[in-house]
Amino acid sequence: MPKPTKPSSVGFSALLQALDVELDDALLEQALTHRSFAYEHGGLPHNERLEFLGDSILGQAVTVRLYVENPDLDEGELAKRRSSVVSSVALAEVARRIGLGQYLRLGRGEELTGGRDKSSILADTMEALFGAVYLDRGGDVATDLVLRMIGPLMDDPARFGAAMDPKTSLQELAASLGRGAPVYKLTDSGPDHSKSFHATVLIDEQAVATGIGSSKKQAEVAAALEAWTLLSASA
Repeated sequence: MPKPTKPSSVGFSALLQALDVELDDALLEQALTHRSFAYEHGGLPHNERLEFLGDSILGQAVTVRLYVENPDLDEGELAKRRSSVVSSVALAEVARRIGLGQYLRLGRGEELTGGRDKSSILADTMEALFGAVYLDRGGDVATDLVLRMIGPLMDDPARFGAAMDPKTSLQELAASLGRGAPVYKLTDSGPDHSKSFHATVLIDEQAVATGIGSSKKQAEVAAALEAWTLLSASA
């Protein structure tokens, strides 16, 4: 049986610096461990329980900030905005921004099928990190981490619509720029029980961005959000 890898303060210093937080080594290791890795190494602790905890911390932190900073918004609009910034697509974008994928502990199957850039895995790991920080550093530090990571999305009103419906937002943006309608090309890899889908979005027959997901829809959504981000920045 292969020996599990163990994170070190040196190897993971860049990640902790990006998070701007101190974290117990064992909790950091668990937060970065996908169940596929745990299964291949004799049932090690993995990050699903931490993810469960982190999901609640994320939701509370975002809800409180939205409520306090938007006194004129009704419940429905607040709920839409919250959904947009706690979605898997949004969390995966945050994870990619800090280079989280390179630190994941994945099983061989996930490694071979692009798991390091799967939106679902990246989003779950972000939540697991929030949970780990809560256990090690407390609620205030965990809330501060959530708001540092999610803040850039919450501070850009245009992102609310894009994160909730990236494909529609991209189509509208392309039209406003006088560009053609987005077209998606899909490929897949991996065994039938664990396929990884790769989407490329083309506009005016030019590849603009790519996305990976565990379903065709997820891959297209990831590609659309990346394309929307790139086009918005250049517009």
